[in-house]
Parts: sequence; structure tokens; C-alpha cells
Amino acid sequence: MASTSVLQTDIQPQRGVVTLYGYGIQVRVDRGHLLLEDGIGPDRRQIRLPRVGHGLRRLVVIGSDGMVSLAALRWLADQDAAFVMLERDGSVLATTGPVRSSDAKLRRAQALAHTSGSALRITRELISQKLAGQERVARNNLLDDATADKIARFRNEIPIADRFATIRLIEAQAASAYWSAWRTLPITFPKNALSRVPEHWLSFGARISPLTGSPRLAVNPANAILNYLYAVLESESRLAAAALGLDPGLGVLHVDTPNRDSLACDLMEPVRPQIDAYVVDWITRQPLKRDWFFEQRDGNCRLMAPLAVKLSETAPTWGRAVAPFAEWTAQALWDSIRKPASEVQRLPTRLTEQRRSEGRGAEFVVATSPPPRPHGVCLGCGAAARRGRHCLKCGKEVSGKKLTELAQVGRVVAQAADAQKKRSQTQQRHEAAKRAWRDSLEATLPDENLYIQNILPKLASIKITTLASALGVSDSYAADIRAGRRRPHPRHWRGLAELLDERRL
Repeated sequence: MASTSVLQTDIQPQRGVVTLYGYGIQVRVDRGHLLLEDGIGPDRRQIRLPRVGHGLRRLVVIGSDGMVSLAALRWLADQDAAFVMLERDGSVLATTGPVRSSDAKLRRAQALAHTSGSALRITRELISQKLAGQERVARNNLLDDATADKIARFRNEIPIADRFATIRLIEAQAASAYWSAWRTLPITFPKNALSRVPEHWLSFGARISPLTGSPRLAVNPANAILNYLYAVLESESRLAAAALGLDPGLGVLHVDTPNRDSLACDLMEPVRPQIDAYVVDWITRQPLKRDWFFEQRDGNCRLMAPLAVKLSETAPTWGRAVAPFAEWTAQALWDSIRKPASEVQRLPTRLTEQRRSEGRGAEFVVATSPPPRPHGVCLGCGAAARRGRHCLKCGKEVSGKKLTELAQVGRVVAQAADAQKKRSQTQQRHEAAKRAWRDSLEATLPDENLYIQNILPKLASIKITTLASALGVSDSYAADIRAGRRRPHPRHWRGLAELLDERRL
């Protein structure tokens, strides 16, 4: 019985993130090393990570076909690395990461947040920051000042809102205006893929999916990308809350719902506009590759593994973005507790280390870095290319067509009355200069060999603009003279010789 060959390639961590996908996923420990394997069919990838120098900060698993050992989870915990499991539609299935022992008083304050009034204070701040971010996206990325001004007016109502229902209504009204500005945002694909692209994929459309009446189960690529990135952000929010000793499930704005971490959903609200800005900047600068997406029988648009892997690599960026809001929320809850004066009034900032920076007398600045984008896609064939450009093959074809079009336009312009008049005036000027030279005492024709031997070889040392100015000709004609493709009229030879410090004429 013939053996089946298996293609194996190495998994390479990117920005501290490893994403596993496919079938038969394995995460286990062997002799102290973390073994990771994934793939589809015979195409398998694997990596073996030691406990020192591995650089792993996030392990993301897409799908549920495979196994993760308890020893592997312990290995990740010992290395302060997080584990995130996402469904193929982007929903978060499980997260685990560095968790600190919680303070019972802090948890109790979180549970009593609606009674103490801290829930309303936290909600105002988070939603106010969210609307401020949406205003920036509308103004700077979507270039819609009218929508931005409308969102700003809604934001001004947040500080005086004294009920959660009022804040939810304001947020909903702002969201309606905000997403309306997105509806006509064009989505481009390579030209050779347009025949395989559904028409409703060519614009952002509505944020609400017709399949669910909510953003879930997106029906076009742009919304599917947003849903997946929001899922990555949600997992980072869960990790941030747990690291601070909070319960990710006890929210302040989002109501208690089975199988949802409401506090994580609260914390991610002010960071959503950062993801929106990232997506707008990306999809307006380069086309999307058709092979990154597939459409299910019900019309649900899903991401293919290569794109999902790239988007997972943005997790560290969103983790750093949500950290300050998580720490502020924890401090706001802590401040609502009645404590003796001897107790510590300020919580440690484990995520941003703000207290440590301030203790050293340094100005605290949140560490940020731009999230990575998927590689550029050719506008013509969809192959890898520089952002917003064509690949080499398509670039030659496009350049050729453009040159042909420009040449046709140039010929029309060259035959216009104004162009003919300018050419006539130039020719008359040159003929007058030739007559004046012939009538002068310098009309003795210099030896042609002197130009060829003494002048032409040295013209390469003169700038084209200098040469054009000295002769009173165009830059293109001066370039031809310097290259030897044209020979100037003999009246110019003496001037060239003087320019080259040649005085033997």
C-alpha cells in the first residue's frame, strides 16, 4: 500500500501571534516544548516552541476540529501567553490568559455597581469616548463633516443623561447616523475577479444583516471583516478584565445574557472606532482579494483562513488600546467602595504600568503601534503587489495603454492652433538667430571634428537644465544633444566650448 506524502511547513509567529486553522489541529506539550500543528488535507504546518525565547503572546485557534491538552494550557499560563478560540464566523468561543487573584471587595463593587451609581458613571465615560471616536472616523476617514457634527451633538447629551435607557437611545441615534455614512462606501476587487463578485459586495451597505436583523452573519466582505475584528477585540477585552481581577460577565451597560461576557462588551465600545478607522483606511486604499471570502448557501459571507490569520495578528494592537479603559473602569469601581483611610486608594495598573511610569517621574504615554494590514493586491489580476498598485505584469499593460492614450491626446494638442502658432514663433526666432550668425564675423564654420572630439565627450558633465538654458532650447532637446543624438547648430559651438572651458575654436 503506497504511503501518502504530507507537505509540512513551519508556522511562523507574527507580532507575537500564532493562528491555527483547518482540521486536525493539535496543541500539546512534548518534553517541555509546545507543539502546534494545523492544516487542511495533506498541507500541514507545525512549530515546536521552547519555554525560553519563543516570543508567543497570543495563540488563536479558528474552529473546533482538533485537540488542546491540559498540559498545553498550563504551558501557556506559565508563559503569560493567552489562548483564544474563535468560531469560523468570528464569534468568541473561549479565552484564557494571565489571570490575577481577584479582590473580593472589587468583585462586590462590580456586582453592586448599579446600586452605588458607579455603573452610570462608567457607562457615560465609555460611550462618550466611543462617540468621540466615531466623530473622528466620520470627519477624518469618511470625510463627512455633517455626520461628524451630528454625532458631536449626540455626544454632548451624554454627560447630562441620568438613565441607562437614555444613554442607549443616544448611542443608537448616533450609530444610525454613523453607519448611514458608511452605506455607499465603495469596495473594490481586482478586475479579473469582478465576474465572480456579487453586486452587493461592491459597497459597504447596511450594518444590519438581513439574515439576522443584527450585525451577526454579515452578507458582504466589509461587514464580515468588521465582525471578525470585533471578535478579536472582545477576546482582548475579556483578557484585560480578567487580568485586573474583574468578572468579564458582569457588565454595566450591556445587560446580563447567557453565554456573553457583558463587561468585555462594555470595555470594547470605545475601541470599536479604532477598528473602524483601520478598516476604512485599508479598503479605500486597495482592493480586496476575492479568494479571501466565500459565500454560504444562505448568503452569509465568511473569511477564508489566510485573511483570518492576518487579521488575528492585529490582536496586540487592540489589547493595548483597551487596556487604559479597563484600568479606568476597575479604578472607578474601586472608588465606589467605602474604605478606611489606611487602605490603598489606587489600584495597580498591571496592563499599562501607568503607576510605575508616574512613580519614576516620567510622563505616561500609552504604547501604540499601527496594526498590520494584509499584503497589497494588484488592481488587475489580484496577485501580490504594492498597496494600491499593479503587479509588474499588469503594470506594463496599464502603462502601455496610458502611454497610447496620452500619445493620442498629445497629437491632438500638438495640432491645435495655439501649438502651431508657438512652433511658428520658435522657428522664426531660430531662423533670425541663424541669419544674424551668418552675417557676423563669426560665420566661419568651425571644424566639425573639433566638436566631435573636444566638446561632445565632455557634455555629460553638464546638467541638462544648464545646457538647455545656455542654448535656449527645451530640456528634451538638450538631453538629446548631451547624448549625441542631435548636434546643435554651429553658432552654439563656441558657447559650448566656453561652457566647458574649451577655447581652441
